[in-house]
Amino acid sequence: MLLKILLPAEVLIVQEVNKIVAEAENGSFCLMPNHIDFVATLSPGLFTYESTAGGQELYAMDVGTLVKKGAEVLVSTRNAVRAPDLGQVKQVVMQQYDRLDEREKMVRSASAKLEASMIRRIVDLK
Repeated sequence: MLLKILLPAEVLIVQEVNKIVAEAENGSFCLMPNHIDFVATLSPGLFTYESTAGGQELYAMDVGTLVKKGAEVLVSTRNAVRAPDLGQVKQVVMQQYDRLDEREKMVRSASAKLEASMIRRIVDLK
């Protein structure tokens, strides 16, 4: 199967895989190459796949949608982060949230400065 994981700003993965395990709203499921076409709403949780070269990859994934059609599996999600192993998933996710939180603070600060500047200019026009 050809797995593609799509984030809002990038294509995270395009890889041939033998097996996919993901979490949906009604529990986890496994996809194999001969599985029928399938659509699922993904819940935040673990997403794993086994590559055709061997070895298993582990991701912590946000909500999303998975569509399997023929030999192609498309996953669209807001955020996904690779974890080296199951024991480090929580640490990797926390680091990602810290980065996102820092970006949010910077955006809010820039937005407040723009707002204050616009108000000053409006006052100056009167």
